Amino acid sequence: MRYGVSGSGFGNGGKDGGLGDEWGVRAARSRALAVLRVRGRALGAAILPAAVAVVLYAGEVTGHFTGTGWATARVITTVLAVVVLLAAAAVALVVARARPAVTPTVELSETAAPDLHRLVRDLADRLDVPAPSAIALTPDCDSWLEDRSHRAHGRAAVPAGAGPVLVIGSPFLWWMRVGELRAVLAPVVAGTGPAADPDIAAARRFVRGLDAAVAVPDEPGLDPLRRFGARGVGRVARLLLRACGNHAAEMERGVAAAGSERAQAVDQGTRIVAQEQVGLAYAGWDRLLTRVALPAWRMGRWPSRLDAGVVSALTELSRRDRLAEGFSSRLGERPACDLLEEPGAVDEAASLLAARLFHGGPAEAGPDWAPVDWSRYPEEVVDRKWRADAARLHDVLDRLSTAADPEAPEAPTLTRVLTHLTAPQDRPSTPSAPTEDDDLPVVPPGAEAAAEARAQAGAEAPARPEHLAAEEEDRHETEGRDEHETDAEHEIDAEDEDDVRNPAADALAAALSAQVAREDAEREARAAAGATAGAASGAAGFTGPDGPWPLAPLLPPRTGRDLLADHVTALVCCAAVDTTGAAPGLDWLDGPALLVDGERAADLGPRVLALVEEGDPAPLRAWLSTTGVRPEKPVRLL
Repeated sequence: MRYGVSGSGFGNGGKDGGLGDEWGVRAARSRALAVLRVRGRALGAAILPAAVAVVLYAGEVTGHFTGTGWATARVITTVLAVVVLLAAAAVALVVARARPAVTPTVELSETAAPDLHRLVRDLADRLDVPAPSAIALTPDCDSWLEDRSHRAHGRAAVPAGAGPVLVIGSPFLWWMRVGELRAVLAPVVAGTGPAADPDIAAARRFVRGLDAAVAVPDEPGLDPLRRFGARGVGRVARLLLRACGNHAAEMERGVAAAGSERAQAVDQGTRIVAQEQVGLAYAGWDRLLTRVALPAWRMGRWPSRLDAGVVSALTELSRRDRLAEGFSSRLGERPACDLLEEPGAVDEAASLLAARLFHGGPAEAGPDWAPVDWSRYPEEVVDRKWRADAARLHDVLDRLSTAADPEAPEAPTLTRVLTHLTAPQDRPSTPSAPTEDDDLPVVPPGAEAAAEARAQAGAEAPARPEHLAAEEEDRHETEGRDEHETDAEHEIDAEDEDDVRNPAADALAAALSAQVAREDAEREARAAAGATAGAASGAAGFTGPDGPWPLAPLLPPRTGRDLLADHVTALVCCAAVDTTGAAPGLDWLDGPALLVDGERAADLGPRVLALVEEGDPAPLRAWLSTTGVRPEKPVRLL
């Protein structure tokens, strides 16, 4: 369970420097007691039937509760008490043994990062709170405290009674300077204080156990009987979570407020700049993952220096974006990664973990899952990606052409695609002129033209005298409805026109989407099979320390036309590389890029979209002519 950027108002070992009188601390402790009261009420409800049974038996011994009715009541109460106690014991056992979630991380021992451990300890001393029990890195732009004292965590667990683990986002170490990292970690480290408070610690353990118990029915390997019982326990745990959820959330808010207040005394001026760097690092990290790392992962390669790539990406961003000016000037200061003994090894481990979490790759490198250095990225990733996309595009075209014409040409050329996607030329591009017999003006196809016609009709309507408004009210309503229905029909026609303006592209995009979906399903099946085999053999696979870890998709599903545009662009790039002096390249913010005469070809995308969306090959043909690309030449496929 992560505690976020929480802080604490509690002193270190009860020293006078504690923040026991702060509002955040009092609110957190009050909410913790409310959570514990929910636990107490649940315990009281569980033992209530047993207590009633004891009273009834005591009444029989003393001679007060005698007779057939009291005997029947004692039997019923006894049976109910036994059932409730057994159910309560089962719930308590599951909650106690359930494995709370633990984020997969790269552990940083003190020998691997002595300076970083020293910085965190000094920071804890300045804040007058206990130091974290350990430090770990996560491939994410966030930092938090995580309790790993549960014995079910195995190797990831810390000794009982030890403080929480400090989890630091790995991009922070490479982009931030040492002073900025200290300022960012101050409110997080301040959150170690609540772990020493008995009430807050007990409330957190209770909520964490309930949260883990809710997920028990979904665990693999349960037989039907155990799964049925686990579902009953899960319902009880969910009910208790609803009862104490608001109190737990307010408790953490109070803890965070206290930690933030205490951390204000640490590098207050630097904290403002550091918070700006957090947002900038997140933006660069997101683009690096989605634009640069994801294409490599799909090709069976994982960049081994992702965190170092953040620096290059953000430096490029500061060069392009005036809002980021001045950020690159900080690079002359000491980076936080200098606090590590072997930054390269740590970066490689974090990069592999990122590939496992966001893509589901194997836990170890292999023939089909190899690390790639940034200098080899254009050749091993960009060029292979373009060739693979071009091969897929022509494979789909082959199937479509075979169905329509068995003697269709099969040469993998750009001309073939241009011909296939070119819209029919016999379709009228402009509407016919309106006639005098038409009641309404002819509206050109397209929603914008319909809106323009409505606007012109409204502008030309003559003003009505006020004394005629009442007489014409009914007629206006009728005409308004008719006009609205007519406009709606025009808008529908315009939408239909947009959808079918290049039917060849729609058909090809649908077939291409189906092919990509099949390949993705096969890849996911292989990943799932590898995870199952790894779990059976005791290997971690792409699972976390506490079991399978859900993947976090980086990109929303692409539309068919977007997918088609990407494949056509890849084919154009292959043709440019094969017939001109163009070369594959890497753009730190946009990923794979085509370099023409050493410069990125930034004007290619709109020309490809004109072909795909409108069936107009003229802009792309002009670009090919200017660049010297020969579309009739077959391209080399993967």
